[in-house]
Amino acid sequence: MRYNFDEIIDRKGTGAYKTDLCKNIFGTDNLLPLWVADMDFRTPDFVIEAIRERCAHEILGYTIRTPEFTQPIVDWIKYKHNWQIDSTSLGFVPGVVLGLMLSVLAFSNEGDKVIIQPPVYPPFFTVITNNKRQVVENQLVLKDGRYEMDYIALQQQAADPKVKMLLLCSPHNPGGRVWTTDELTKLSEICAANNVLVISDEIHADLVLPGYNHIPYATVNEQAKEQSITLMAPSKTFNIAGLGSSSYIIPNKNLYTQYSRKIQQLEVSSGSIFAYTATTAAYTHGAEWLKQLIEYIQGNIDFVQNYLQKHIPQVKAMTPEASFLIWLDFSALGMSDDAVKELLVKKAKLGLNPGTTFGSGGSGFHRLNVGCSRLVLEEAMKRLEKAINQL
Repeated sequence: MRYNFDEIIDRKGTGAYKTDLCKNIFGTDNLLPLWVADMDFRTPDFVIEAIRERCAHEILGYTIRTPEFTQPIVDWIKYKHNWQIDSTSLGFVPGVVLGLMLSVLAFSNEGDKVIIQPPVYPPFFTVITNNKRQVVENQLVLKDGRYEMDYIALQQQAADPKVKMLLLCSPHNPGGRVWTTDELTKLSEICAANNVLVISDEIHADLVLPGYNHIPYATVNEQAKEQSITLMAPSKTFNIAGLGSSSYIIPNKNLYTQYSRKIQQLEVSSGSIFAYTATTAAYTHGAEWLKQLIEYIQGNIDFVQNYLQKHIPQVKAMTPEASFLIWLDFSALGMSDDAVKELLVKKAKLGLNPGTTFGSGGSGFHRLNVGCSRLVLEEAMKRLEKAINQL
């Protein structure tokens, strides 16, 4: 069947972050919300039907995770990423951010250091600082319109004995980079040489765009496999972030035991019935839906880039290689970050994520979510063009 991604669905009043927090975040709810990284597309029919079928039983008590839950995850990762994982290396965690935090707690102590690579998803900072660890910024280098890793700086930073781990964003959010095998191999060699554990957030892995290929960090070489934790989820892919269902993959048995022990200690090993139901349905029936979704997202990206080049050349779009997020560069306007935000909110009536919230290197940028109807994007671009032309 053909899925309708042009449909516009009003999310106001449903408790959606994207719509119902606008007043708190932007000072007004009279804007197009294109910020929070979930999509405005209808959750796939096969997921909704699976939830309805489960509800028909009418007892929603404590529920275990059966092999019927685990095997679809194993099969999906093999199908989508050519990675044959052992089901005994797989575990459940109710959210990737929680998975990152558990990694920090399980494999470091207060005062230890954790490397991140900004600009990067804001919770990468808070899972460290909120748990009294120190952030080490291995800032990405902007070269020819895309981000690259700074291996020279990383070599020096990783040599610090206080550094215990590196949080890797792969594919990268907000820049949309899909790291290559060579890039990940260099990273693994530095981390292995300095006994630095890599926690790889691969939540956007399924959303790699045409022409690119996601490489799971743990598949790069034996060093990466034995010194890493991978976090994956169906949440971004199938627009079910509100259900809190994620997986951790840890081939190293000692690391797996240590991580699992921390999960049990904090009593966060259980998810909801609907998390299990939706995950199983998504990974069992989602291949064709995802194919059509990626085609539509690529069309949205092409539309935004073409519109900017033709009508608003002052704003540059970093070409994403994955996901439904575009990193927009407003620096050519010669305005402060606060002034750009005011322009977007008060003049264009658009809600985007300010680049400064992503840490070093984010100044001058805003993140645009294109996981919505193209009709909405057309309106957003017209508003932006009008606001900039009035400067």
